[in-house]
Formats: sequence, C-alpha cells, structure tokens
Amino acid sequence: MNKIVLKAEDLDGFLTESDKKNLSRMDSLYREALACFNILSTTRLVTEQKREEDNLIRLYNEMGTTMQELCRDEQGLRVYSFLTPQESHSEASRVIAKLRDYRTENEEFVYYIQRAYEMLFKLAYGVMPASNKNYLFIQTPVNVPVQNFAVHKINNVDEKIENTVMCVMLRGALLPSMIFSKEIEEYSSHGYVTPFALFKITRDDSKHENDMEYILDLDKSYFNLELLNDKDLIFADPMNATGGSLVTVVKYLLGEGIKPRSVSFVNVIAALKGALRVVRALEHCTVYTLWMDPVLNELAYILPGLGDAGDRINGRDQPEQPRDIIQLIADYGANIARLYREQLREIEDTVLRT
Repeated sequence: MNKIVLKAEDLDGFLTESDKKNLSRMDSLYREALACFNILSTTRLVTEQKREEDNLIRLYNEMGTTMQELCRDEQGLRVYSFLTPQESHSEASRVIAKLRDYRTENEEFVYYIQRAYEMLFKLAYGVMPASNKNYLFIQTPVNVPVQNFAVHKINNVDEKIENTVMCVMLRGALLPSMIFSKEIEEYSSHGYVTPFALFKITRDDSKHENDMEYILDLDKSYFNLELLNDKDLIFADPMNATGGSLVTVVKYLLGEGIKPRSVSFVNVIAALKGALRVVRALEHCTVYTLWMDPVLNELAYILPGLGDAGDRINGRDQPEQPRDIIQLIADYGANIARLYREQLREIEDTVLRT
C-alpha cells in the first residue's frame, strides 16, 4: 500500500509554549461553558435558565475576544468575523448559526455552505485598489431595436486567481472546492476554471486527538505533480479541526520537490488549535476562515462545531460501500451538475486520465 502517515505528536511539535498556554486557557473557559450546557439541558426553572444563558454570553464573549487577540498578531490567520465590520460579522454569525443547527437538512445546509464560500472568497480576494478594474461586456436577451449589451466594471483579480489549483481532500471538501472554483471562474475576466488535484486522506477515528494518525492513500488519489509546482494551491475544506490532513498533504508535496507559490486553507469553521498548527507547520500558508471555534474534544471534533460536514453535505456512506469520487458527483444531482458543469468536467478529466 502506497500511504503517507502523519501523527498527532508531529503536529504538536510545531506549537510554541505560548500556543500551548493559550490553548489551555481556552480549554478552561470551555469547561465552564460545558457546565452551563448541562444545566440548560435539564433545568425547568426560568430564572436558572436566564442565569446560565447570561453566563454563556459572558464566556463566549471572553473566548471570542481572546481568540481575536491571538489572531491579531498572526499574519497567516485571516478570520472573517474578526476582520470585517460589525454588520458583516452579523451576517457571518447568521450563516454559521444555520449550519450549526441540527434541524438544518441537506439542501438548506448546502445553500448555506455556498453562502459561506462566497463570503470567504471576498475575504481572500475582495480587497483590491479602486483603480484596478476590469470590464465585462455582456450580451443580453433584449434585441429590440438592436442587440443590447451591458458593460460591468469589476475588480481585476486575474493575477491573483489565474495561477490557482483546487486541492481537494475528498468527501466533505469536494463540493466546497467546486463552489470556490466557481467563484474564481466568475471573478476571472477570462472565465478561468481551476485545475483540480484530488487527495484521499483519512484520519484514524479509532484514536484520540492526542494520538491521532492521518493517512494519505496515494493509490486512491488523483493528481499530476508537475501541474502543482509554482502554483497557488487552495484547499477548501469546510472544517479545520486539527490541521493534520492539510499538513500531511502539503508536507508530502514538499517532500516530492513541489514548491508552491502559496498555500491557502479556506474553512467555514476552524478550531483555534488546528489553525495554529497549520500556520506553525507550513511556511507561506494562509488560513482563511469564516468563524473560529475555541477547542477540540478528546475525539478531535470541533466544539461547539456543526457535526460531520461531509455527511451533512453529501449524505452518509454505508461503511461497507463507500462511494468513489464519480459516484459522489452523480449523487449531487442535475441541479449541482448544471451549476458547476465546468468544474465537474475538470474533476472527471482528472480522475479518468490520471
């Protein structure tokens, strides 16, 4: 078997003593929140409920302020809810609330994932000089008295986006990667469609967060190493819990002599620990995240998190019959296939020709 394995202790070796101290502080605050959860889930007393809700507001404000202070000095951490004006922060908060809600079912969940990645694209590429513009000439359906055209002025981000490759860590990252690629296509004045590289990486969920292993299966991955050199590599994974999967893939590529121009990790939610591990382990890597969560539990799940994003986007596989990449695409259905047709062609070509 052609596999690359990274262990949790290797990841923790990248953290500084200051990082570990700050993470311990976050764990302590979240333990207080867990005590509030226990009371809120059982109490029937209005006064007790109000008291614990007030306690939670205080704790979440303290955790949020602490994380914001920690990220302020980290150039590689770009958190939407920390960097944007208050009205944009509120928009992100509503999107995250819908994604967290256990009542949000598949189609609505996918809709809010799309919303999230539109916002993340703007975080990564939206700030450009006012003078740096492109023009789009659009033919409209109106042809009386003559064929009509419209002219639209857009930010010129061609130089930043037309060297990119979408790197997919399979399942939960597939549709988000298609969404982000579609944003790139729409903002490119040339209709640039990103190439795709597909990596089959899993973590051993029989282990705990402190002894986790991350396994890159090269026999079930689809990519051309030569097409990754000197490229801007984008990993659009909805959740960054530990950072282990990204670090495993990028360290493998570096070991093969690949020298990316840049690496971007684009997440809907990132755990503080996973985000810190990534920027400590990888030079020239930027983490873009819509929202930062404070801690991981012993099974390496983000708290408070939103559950398994892959299952909520794709539906759950039968353990004995996991879907391959083509089956997963087929299950997205006609609406997704039509909307992301150029991206699907690239993915299918990568799978079938690699």
